[in-house]
Amino acid sequence: MGKLTLYGVDRSPPVRAVLLTLKALGLEFEFKVVNLLEKEHLQPAFLKMNPLHTVPTLDDDGFYLYDSHAINAYLVSKYGKEDSLYPKDLQKRAIVDQRLHYDSSVVVTTNRAITFPLFWENNSQIPKARIDALEGVYKNLNILLESSDYLAGEALTIADFSVIAGLSGIVAFLEVDATKYPKLAAWVERIKQLPYYEEANGSRVVKLHEFIQSKNFAIV
Repeated sequence: MGKLTLYGVDRSPPVRAVLLTLKALGLEFEFKVVNLLEKEHLQPAFLKMNPLHTVPTLDDDGFYLYDSHAINAYLVSKYGKEDSLYPKDLQKRAIVDQRLHYDSSVVVTTNRAITFPLFWENNSQIPKARIDALEGVYKNLNILLESSDYLAGEALTIADFSVIAGLSGIVAFLEVDATKYPKLAAWVERIKQLPYYEEANGSRVVKLHEFIQSKNFAIV
């Protein structure tokens, strides 16, 4: 096995999704923090690895990959002792892929619609319609969990890692109401019981919550 290096920041949900996968697989790796405010991601050395200058970026002994969904699928496919996190069975994998696409096309974009103006444009007023859209995400996730313990079935997969990484941060704007979304609330608690959750996600998302609260946002 070559040397694995992950470039990222704790506040980033996609970075934390990869950290969850690395920990679940029991892989040794180096985590290098990228200072986005100092534009380290725009330096020539970083652009050589990732011309789109995004985090997370994975360096697997000279092989560079970016986008957390692609990274996680790659890690399980290459290093997993078994395939439960990203099944080889095509039908099971298709369900995981569907959940991953829902994350990237809906969960992430809903999250970004709220956080990007707040973080990067110093706009502390969040339109209520964007919070309503987030409530719609909770409703859909609750539906997906109606008949299974995890998002893609009865086994934990990388889809769970991607969604929990985003959800654990966005709850700073709207808590998951257990009376309205009992399946989703139970799933969150189930994921939190993973032995590596706190190290990979829980302790890191606190920094994001603190940053959000410092913005003194208002829902209008």
